[in-house]
Amino acid sequence: MRHRQGGMTFLGLMVIMAMAGVLVYAGIQLTPAYLNYMNVARTLQAVATESQSGTIDEGAIRLSLEKHWEIEDISHIQPEDVQIQKNDSGVTLHVAYDDERPFIANVSLIVHFEKTVKIQ
Repeated sequence: MRHRQGGMTFLGLMVIMAMAGVLVYAGIQLTPAYLNYMNVARTLQAVATESQSGTIDEGAIRLSLEKHWEIEDISHIQPEDVQIQKNDSGVTLHVAYDDERPFIANVSLIVHFEKTVKIQ
């Protein structure tokens, strides 16, 4: 009786390596977008912390956002895109934006980011 040897062929290995390569390339392309979002989230939290200790003024919040934006070198979004909403429980900073990154040829990756920080 002859037993067949089981295992992966070279062609199967190449297909798996190609799929893994596409996923790694997508991760490399999306890394700057996520790093930018982490800077935005950190900036919103820092502005909220600064504003809790003093008076809550929309102009002061915008000025603080602009200063942090310049220091952190945040791209794809401007401080004017942050919505400042006042209500009975305090002030809320909200930002929602899409970041588009080129992928392969005319295919792009779009990631939606959203962050809300409450100032009390």
